[in-house]
Amino acid sequence: MRIAVTGASGLVGGHVSAALLARGDVVVPVSRAGGMVHGVRTVRWDPTTEAFPAAAIDGVDAVVNLAGASVAEGRWTDARKRIIRDSRVVTTTRIADALAAGAGPSVLVSGSASGYYGNRADEVLDETSGSGTDFLSGVAREWEAAAHRAEAGGVRVVISRTGMVFAPDGGVIPRLAKIARIGGAGAIGGGRQWVPWVAIADVVGMILAAIDNASWHGPINVTAPGPMRQREVAAALGTAVGRPAKVPTPGFVLRAAMGEMAALVLDSQRAVPAAAEARGYVWVHSDVHSALRAALPD
Repeated sequence: MRIAVTGASGLVGGHVSAALLARGDVVVPVSRAGGMVHGVRTVRWDPTTEAFPAAAIDGVDAVVNLAGASVAEGRWTDARKRIIRDSRVVTTTRIADALAAGAGPSVLVSGSASGYYGNRADEVLDETSGSGTDFLSGVAREWEAAAHRAEAGGVRVVISRTGMVFAPDGGVIPRLAKIARIGGAGAIGGGRQWVPWVAIADVVGMILAAIDNASWHGPINVTAPGPMRQREVAAALGTAVGRPAKVPTPGFVLRAAMGEMAALVLDSQRAVPAAAEARGYVWVHSDVHSALRAALPD
């Protein structure tokens, strides 16, 4: 298959591109920055001013859309919020409208996040659960709605609502591991909030399954089968690095330091991957200890 990947220079996009190349697919990496991804020259695209490029459509069987500015960079000022929103919604609208015009690719796997559900305490959240009402929930709703525009052209659309990714080369784990090794990285805000964690191998595995299998459509919670409370994840990380995670961080400290962005670590999303389970997906890392061992940087 020939597959275009937007956000190919990012954490998930890089891993997806590597996996596609390893199984013999042709990857068309698309990036604002240009350059190379795993030895393949990217198609440069500025979605703020340009239509989705023909080079990412012609002869392409599927598009994996993982573009989006980091939500964990800087405080959420009004300007930063616009960047977070537009880098997802505007980008995805341009892609979906190109595919809706019958441009060629028959599948769009488009990113979203477990933040779609908002802060939901102990409620069990599957793909039929409604969205939240906060900033990230609103962005996710618009992001997903933009992707569904491609269905007007007969394109099969899969939405990957991805949880907290455990990876050795990016995301939260390398940073937390440094803190955990000196006895920190304990309970945050009391630690009762649910964390919808997922290993990078399973993020990739579910995206590839979504490309390949016609039964995959609509929203998919890209998470491990067992969400855990944050204090349990912290304890598992402490065990993995051989240092008990004892130093807590009160919620009010995070809110003072991070403002609205503290929702990233204080909100509770007990998301379960009901759709992936129903389709027979087999997890590489269904156990948090296995996932953390694989994610801990050398």
